[in-house]
Amino acid sequence: MDEMCYFCPINKYIYMVMTKVMLSHGIKICSYITFSMLIICCGGVTKKQVAETEKAKEVVIPAFNADSAYSYVGQQVAFGPRVPGSEAHRRCGDWLVSVLKRSGALVTEQCDVVEAFDGTSLPMRNIIGAFQPENRKRILLCAHWDCRPWADNDPDKKNHHTPVDGANDGASGVGVLLEVARQIQLQQPALGIDIIFFDVEDYGVPQFMPGIESEGSWCLGSQYWAHMPHTPDYNARFGILLDMVGGPHATFFHEGFSQHYAPAIVDKVWEKAHLAGYGKYFPKQAGGYVTDDHLPINRISRIPCIDIIPMMEDSELSSFGDTWHTVNDNMEHIDRNTLKAVGQTVLEVIYSEK
Repeated sequence: MDEMCYFCPINKYIYMVMTKVMLSHGIKICSYITFSMLIICCGGVTKKQVAETEKAKEVVIPAFNADSAYSYVGQQVAFGPRVPGSEAHRRCGDWLVSVLKRSGALVTEQCDVVEAFDGTSLPMRNIIGAFQPENRKRILLCAHWDCRPWADNDPDKKNHHTPVDGANDGASGVGVLLEVARQIQLQQPALGIDIIFFDVEDYGVPQFMPGIESEGSWCLGSQYWAHMPHTPDYNARFGILLDMVGGPHATFFHEGFSQHYAPAIVDKVWEKAHLAGYGKYFPKQAGGYVTDDHLPINRISRIPCIDIIPMMEDSELSSFGDTWHTVNDNMEHIDRNTLKAVGQTVLEVIYSEK
């Protein structure tokens, strides 16, 4: 049959019988169940009915809780600067593992020793939380959790050898992803999600040591993971990196390497941001090129990955904002509104994938 006739004799008889039985037992008539029985009676559904059913399905996007994300940022900062090898680094790492486990993630750690640009041996600890690890369709979300050991962009040279709190540069991206993890536990998206907190991202050559090759000195944790992922032959549909996503009045332009390696993902994310009402945070304009954790993911892992990172045109100290690599990168400069804009955009993206 091409179309089901609701009032055909067989359907009408079954409808009457079902109604009588259900009412006799004090059960409310469920039109959906009755309709389903009638479909079965008539031998199945038509393409038109399937299309209408699919159209009726709406993806429910969770609401990102900015207060929760802000709390996660603050709890990281409370440990002190998370410089690799420090006690604050060890204790914060343990805490991150515990939060991911409480959110229902399967947690894997990559612990090793990596060599910094100056020959310093640094303990590295990449922390990975996998949701639906059996699902072959996956999305990668990531941020770095370590802190800069030097405030080398501080206007006061006396602070150049002081570690930074890293409230925005590190903790903000991690805080957003911890809230995303909490939402995933409450409502699973269709795809499996991997959240990776990369270590030793911010140990690159300081400004007071010019003349040393710089690019390869950054992002040691993501370089390590790209060469040796936590799962053999790991792959993901795409990746999203969050870096410095908590500053007030932040604007996230199209980062250059993201546009080069993953232009379709850039368009997807920025479009979701605009549809969700956060267009002022995500202007559809080209920005500069940034050496960040997404580079090894693109170049080595061959996974299209973008970087959501601020580019502030009115900043006097840096295009990343006035607190970047200064002693002022603290909780006083974390804005819940920015966390909300980024976090809700990420949720809009991952829950819309099928």
